[in-house]
Amino acid sequence: MNMLKDIKGVIFDYGGTIDTNSRHWAEVLWSKYAEYHVPVDKESFREAYVFAERALAKYPFVRPQHNFHDVLSIKTKLQVEYLAEQGKLPMDERMLQTYAKQVADGCYEYVLDVLKVTRPVVEALSKKYKLVLVSNFYGNIQTILKDFGLYTFFDDIIESSVVGVRKPDPAIYRLGVEAMGYEACKVLVVGDSFSKDVVPAKQVGCPVVWLKGEGWGGEVIDESLPDVIITDLAGLPALLS
Repeated sequence: MNMLKDIKGVIFDYGGTIDTNSRHWAEVLWSKYAEYHVPVDKESFREAYVFAERALAKYPFVRPQHNFHDVLSIKTKLQVEYLAEQGKLPMDERMLQTYAKQVADGCYEYVLDVLKVTRPVVEALSKKYKLVLVSNFYGNIQTILKDFGLYTFFDDIIESSVVGVRKPDPAIYRLGVEAMGYEACKVLVVGDSFSKDVVPAKQVGCPVVWLKGEGWGGEVIDESLPDVIITDLAGLPALLS
């Protein structure tokens, strides 16, 4: 992998990369809806997922002190309440709370299991490279990183809600490169989203490892664009050795 031989620093995406190891969060959530027998179809769930994400982006439901379980609880509550309002779930407050809690708890446990694989990767690379996190998030990414024992591995954090620019705008990756202090060609970007990570990072001039997995769908994909494609973050250190 000669294109990665001169790497000085690594920019990581967070959601879908470190926390789920390539699975889009909609798919993780949907798997828990199915596991706990929440009686809705996938298309209805997708509508609720989009509604909740837009609400979280527009209103300050998430506070800086909220950890990831808090975020999941807020998301799932918004989702099931939307589904009830649309007539897709019974308007039964206790039942809705039960569904939301089961899904949130299940997703949180899922992330704890994934971190057994991904956290050692980040830790190992932090000992050899400068690391920067670039993430679309709600203003509480530092709390989440501390909760999961990841915070000390990163030299800087570029969070969309803090810097005022969101992926796929390449400007957020320019900020990451500036924080790194190296030429873009020596800064590796690692992310799961083709449109939000691969495309803007390449526009900035960074080499990119695409963590390809279970995506949202509907993206136009050009697999020649990323420098390397992997399906498990555990394979990343070997590319840089």
